[in-house]
Amino acid sequence: MDFTFSEDQLLFQQSVRDFLVNEVSPEKIRASWELESGRDADLSRQIAEMGLPGMTVPEEFNGLGMNELDFVLLAQECGYVALPDPLVHTVLVAVPMLRELGGELADQWLPKIAAGEAKVVVGLEQNILVEDAHTADLLLLQKGAKLFSLTPNQVSLRHNESIDPSRKLYAVEFDAKLEPVASGEKAAALLDAALNRGALGCAAQALGLAQRMIDMTVQYTADRQQFGKPIGSFQAVKHHMANIAVRLEYAKAPVHRAAYAVSMGQQSAAVNVSHAKLMACEAANLAAKNTIQAHGAMGYTWEVDLHIFMKKAWALANTWGDAGFHKARVAQHIFADDAQLGAGTTFC
Repeated sequence: MDFTFSEDQLLFQQSVRDFLVNEVSPEKIRASWELESGRDADLSRQIAEMGLPGMTVPEEFNGLGMNELDFVLLAQECGYVALPDPLVHTVLVAVPMLRELGGELADQWLPKIAAGEAKVVVGLEQNILVEDAHTADLLLLQKGAKLFSLTPNQVSLRHNESIDPSRKLYAVEFDAKLEPVASGEKAAALLDAALNRGALGCAAQALGLAQRMIDMTVQYTADRQQFGKPIGSFQAVKHHMANIAVRLEYAKAPVHRAAYAVSMGQQSAAVNVSHAKLMACEAANLAAKNTIQAHGAMGYTWEVDLHIFMKKAWALANTWGDAGFHKARVAQHIFADDAQLGAGTTFC
């Protein structure tokens, strides 16, 4: 079996990386923090012009008709630059939920998303706070076992600070007596799928964040000298970087496996996603810890760009299910009486 990504997928990844690295610098990220919305309209326009928001929008709604496996490499690149934009949420969570809801909501909003003319956010009780609720044209929100479709004038927002200044979080209140767009088993299925896709997006971004922290630190330790030598030549520093690289490499396969399971609608998708998020976020957290040490005391300061990526890694580790939640899902799977484990069931 061939588990490699196609040449087209890899070329698309490279073109997106080139664009993001050129357009999303740490200086621009810092500048976006000073904006009232926290979002750079020019950057959002450029992203829309590349067709990225419409990647998972079906072709009949003017999208590219791709799936989660096609986007997972691009989500990694979003993590690599700590993208201060809701692109990953839009492609992996909002669009699939609208697509599965169908009907008038899909007809009205999917073409607008594909054209970059509207922003839709999904809020689950698992997350408590809703990211980018202040710029949303439509909010799909959970309340108990029901899912509601709401416009900005139907909700009240209360801003909450995040450890990551690029994440704009809001507590959202609304009248739960309104008519839901889904309830019961349908709502449960939609909410479970949204949770899995949101966690997949976090895992993919964590891979990119870990790689960026390694790259930044390798450059820093090559330039910084002590005793007449670059500190990167010291064995202790090399070991710190090598430990991250090993953990990161082992995390890539579970993330890509989870993307495949989600895109194919496999029954194992939930446990695959939990496995992926645990592995990827552990790699990113280790990267944050070790790269701070390699930078010395200045590593945690506001002036050093490292903290931009470090704080986003910490934030993503605790959204769309924290480590405890995902460990419980994995444990439930492997300790089940009918669990199929071992090499013989790897590809079942």
